[in-house]
Amino acid sequence: MAEILLPVLAAIWLLGAWHRVYQQARFYQIEEYMSWRYLRWVWTDRSRLLPARAIAAAILGLAIGALMAEAPGSDLPVIVALLAALAAVFPQRQGEMKKSFAATARMKRLLAGAWLASAIAWALAIGLFSARLPLELSLLHLFATNTTGLTVFLLAPIWLIAGNLMLQPLEAALRRRYLRQAANTLDKIKPKVIGITGSYGKTTTKSFLRDILSARFSAYATPKSYNTLMGISLAINRDLADDYRTEYFISEMGAYVEGEIDRICQLTPPDIAIVTEVGPQHLERFGSLENVRKAKYELVKNLPADGVAVLNWDNPYIREMAAHGYPSKILTVSRELSLEAAQERNVTWVASETCETLEGLQFNAWRVESGERAQIKTRIVGEHNVTNLLLCIAVACHEGIALRDVAMRIRGLQPAESRLALQETAAGITIINDAYSANPKGIVSALKILGMHETGTRLLITPGMIELGELQDEENRKLGLLAAQHATDIILIGKLQTQPIVEAIQSTAFDRSRLRVVETLQESVEWYQHNLKAGDTVLFLNDLPDTY
Repeated sequence: MAEILLPVLAAIWLLGAWHRVYQQARFYQIEEYMSWRYLRWVWTDRSRLLPARAIAAAILGLAIGALMAEAPGSDLPVIVALLAALAAVFPQRQGEMKKSFAATARMKRLLAGAWLASAIAWALAIGLFSARLPLELSLLHLFATNTTGLTVFLLAPIWLIAGNLMLQPLEAALRRRYLRQAANTLDKIKPKVIGITGSYGKTTTKSFLRDILSARFSAYATPKSYNTLMGISLAINRDLADDYRTEYFISEMGAYVEGEIDRICQLTPPDIAIVTEVGPQHLERFGSLENVRKAKYELVKNLPADGVAVLNWDNPYIREMAAHGYPSKILTVSRELSLEAAQERNVTWVASETCETLEGLQFNAWRVESGERAQIKTRIVGEHNVTNLLLCIAVACHEGIALRDVAMRIRGLQPAESRLALQETAAGITIINDAYSANPKGIVSALKILGMHETGTRLLITPGMIELGELQDEENRKLGLLAAQHATDIILIGKLQTQPIVEAIQSTAFDRSRLRVVETLQESVEWYQHNLKAGDTVLFLNDLPDTY
């Protein structure tokens, strides 16, 4: 019977390894198929690489089997090892899942490659052992099968990376095909391309500009946060291949390293460039703010000589871009300068008399050179959005839409998804959803909005800010100090990354009994659902991926 059970034991281990590869693939996908980032996540927690239950079950099974091996011809050692293997590979609970596994075509190919890599490694190891072991079945065969199975199971992260490496030539060929298809589509449509980049504010500005331009033109904007080279090509191939009406193509351009925006501009050569902010977002990847500035300036550099750059003058790094004097047409906007100061500095558009309430923003938009003015009213909240709106006003007016018409269009704007969106639940609780991401400028606006709710509990739920490099602890301490000013209750998610926030809050007079630290978003949601009532407000500030 052992002759039958031993192959079954091998199959259990291999199938268990394949299932573990499948579970790990979700995290590899979250880390955007970047092996070094995925491996860093794996190494930060020993249990991700060396799950204790699997190791303990395999060792215990072998130990018990060895003790039972005294009876000649006994199948008990193999049976015990088989049961131990089942216990070892039985799927563990995944815990809270904010982002489910997306079975994309690329991921299916990756899984096939990873499973193939693990099967090849398994076959080679078994073949090597079989060549060195005696022909008759023995405890050595059992030990070899169990040890090989456990090793293949534990190395699931390596099989994912190996599968990705195996598929690199195929993936490169597919990328080239998708990019050619997207380039051919844009060449046929010939829209005016507006590129938008910045450390933050890209998606919001993109959605505002699309809705404003749509008053007169057929404008298409890349959906959601499709801001990588392949994401933009996917949007073009999916949405524009059979639609030749598009007059304006608004392309959000993101980057984690220098050169990425250059590559996007090769696919979507910009006629107009908008730079919203340069700040510490993703500073961990860029290394320095100067590297961030260089990466964002790639969009401006790729403009033709007769192109238009629309820049946020209030940001010192973007002012450096304007100082280069390229292209000849540069439009700058400011919400900090007075009209007189803007005239002295040749700033194109300014905002004055800004007023913010829970009903929205109101300010005067001035075209500095001509003195033309329009009062802007919108249901959009967050003072940082004044800059985003000015950038849109500058582009729309340059493209021939009258300022009064732009102002009318702005009245009906809606916030981008999960970006300072206000809603009221059936229970009468106000939700401020700013969960998409958090940055040092945006948190100021978001917490100010929370503080404007003068009655009831004001609850902040946040995991803090990430990927800010050496500035992360400092910026999170600032978040803690602001939170203590504007919130009556605070729930922090994740003990490790929120420690600087806790320290900052505890340095103030904030009531410590109203500060809670939990491990999951679900715990915070359950607390507010059980403890808040009509008239209370909760701000969801940032939401980290499952790899945090």
